[in-house]
Amino acid sequence: PNTWEFASQLCSNSLLDWRDHDSHRSSFSSLFRKISGLEAMQTLLSRNFTRLGGVATAAIAGTLAGGQHSRPSLAESSLPDGATADRLHRQQQSLSGVRIRRHATVPPVESRYSVEEKTIAELSADMAASVISSHDLVGIYMRRIAALDRSGPTLRSVIAINPKALADAQELDAERSRGVLRGPLHGIPILVKDNIETADPLPTTAGSLALVDNYTYRDSPAVEKLRAAGTVILGKTNLSEWANFRSSLSASGWSAVGGLTRNPYALDRSASGSSSGSGAAISANLAVAALGTETDGSISLPAAVCSLVGVKPTVGLVSRRHIVPVAHSQDTPGPMSRTVADAACILTVMAGSDPEDSATWEADLHKTDYLAQLDQNSLRGARVGVARFMSKSWDAPLRREFEAALEAMRCAGAELVEVEDDPPLESILHFEKKVLESEMKAGLRCYLAEASPNVKVRTLSDVIAFNESEADRELLYFGQDIFVSAEAADDLDIASYRQARETSYRLAGPEGIDRLLKLHRLDALVAPTCNPAVVSDLVNGDHTAGSSSTLPAVAGYPHVTVPMGEVFGLPVGLSFIGSAWSEPRLLSLAYSFEQCTRARIRPTFVQSLPAL
Repeated sequence: PNTWEFASQLCSNSLLDWRDHDSHRSSFSSLFRKISGLEAMQTLLSRNFTRLGGVATAAIAGTLAGGQHSRPSLAESSLPDGATADRLHRQQQSLSGVRIRRHATVPPVESRYSVEEKTIAELSADMAASVISSHDLVGIYMRRIAALDRSGPTLRSVIAINPKALADAQELDAERSRGVLRGPLHGIPILVKDNIETADPLPTTAGSLALVDNYTYRDSPAVEKLRAAGTVILGKTNLSEWANFRSSLSASGWSAVGGLTRNPYALDRSASGSSSGSGAAISANLAVAALGTETDGSISLPAAVCSLVGVKPTVGLVSRRHIVPVAHSQDTPGPMSRTVADAACILTVMAGSDPEDSATWEADLHKTDYLAQLDQNSLRGARVGVARFMSKSWDAPLRREFEAALEAMRCAGAELVEVEDDPPLESILHFEKKVLESEMKAGLRCYLAEASPNVKVRTLSDVIAFNESEADRELLYFGQDIFVSAEAADDLDIASYRQARETSYRLAGPEGIDRLLKLHRLDALVAPTCNPAVVSDLVNGDHTAGSSSTLPAVAGYPHVTVPMGEVFGLPVGLSFIGSAWSEPRLLSLAYSFEQCTRARIRPTFVQSLPAL
């Protein structure tokens, strides 16, 4: 039998890291050179070394093959087959002191198959041709997580691996072998942001230690639909704790449960937020796609700084039930992927009405096959509004990339229209803050009332008190001034709240986006999504300035982000914004831009870049 595979299977139940056994390395390797026969190796391993990790497995295999042990490279063919999520997750959880949870064992898989930059269509074709199975795909992605997320660059983008993922994939492979196919997502592994519930034996934490026991064993409707369509839930992604609505001095991408997510293009830079882990993981090819959530910028900004496509749908197109809330008037889940086609494929499945989410009552009237609507020539003849007003703080290199993107759209046949009569963004932000605080207090109370019985917090006030009691872990880097302000905010039946919501929506939607589209007869507005990623700063918090997310977020309108280019090696994104339910048109325009520019860049995992 294959020695690597055999040794991997014997060592697959690791809880200890091979690095904990420095004193034993030389004697262990020498001993194995003297052992002959697989039976002797099996006996010794089973008696004394069954708790050694995946790197030890690589050392054993290399020694038996006559070679010397060396640290496995990041090349996919060199990843340790026997690494387990238990051992690897331990490193991440040591940052916050969370106790270890048991996860799935990574199986030996064919290492010659590369998943890098593969699309849903390509993976599906390879599974149909029996080039790869879903079970082996899950194993490959687990090994990439082991090499890139838990060690090496240590992205910290994945909070937990689903212990059912391998079994689920195997079941889907069995269905395929019987001729049963659920659709284009059959057997496709995806990741889910850890504020979205899944029925797997994983808690939904929102990154907070207060929710580490929040095992609900139920799927949010979005996940339920994706699972029924054949996707494999590979695991949960890290995020800005409480979706970045706890402190005005927060560092995006940090949570007490998962630590600080790192940007795969420069490890000292922010992955933005709050869907930080979803962005970093998909850019690093740790899965083919992920779900994020957005209240204002939480899908679009991480997508932009990670060279991804991000879709923030119309609020109400996708159900928000069983998702840890910020604000019901703006919250929505959405897909994050490396191509527009993949995002459209996932959104097609996710969309639809939910009788228990009143915001979705129109969804079934508007949902469509978004993938089938994509047209690479859709920019031809389109009137596109150039919304430079979205931010006054774009960096000069970003403006140059934007001008190049406009020229690309012009060459593709678009008619560009300069839009100068901008909505009152400062007033919109002022009222938005009031709305989000009031809705967070009310929404969190409703969510926590149905959380796992093991969860001890039931109100925002309880969470504030919990954070104070765990200040050395929860409040180590920044406080909770937004929580405190939200606790004092008006209830939803108070006139001041209702006025703030009506005003913010009117200024951003009917008198903002809708008015501009109608006045200039536009198909969409375009603008840079945000500036390039800034250096992460846990001490002073984020230093970001300006984005294009607020108008569509407050209005509840769709916002599609697509890779636009790069600034000194850091990705930047282009935003397509339209009126409610305009996803088909926006996705097609974004697809046309993607096809004529091919602007996505692969991550480099460099430690640092010069200051811009």
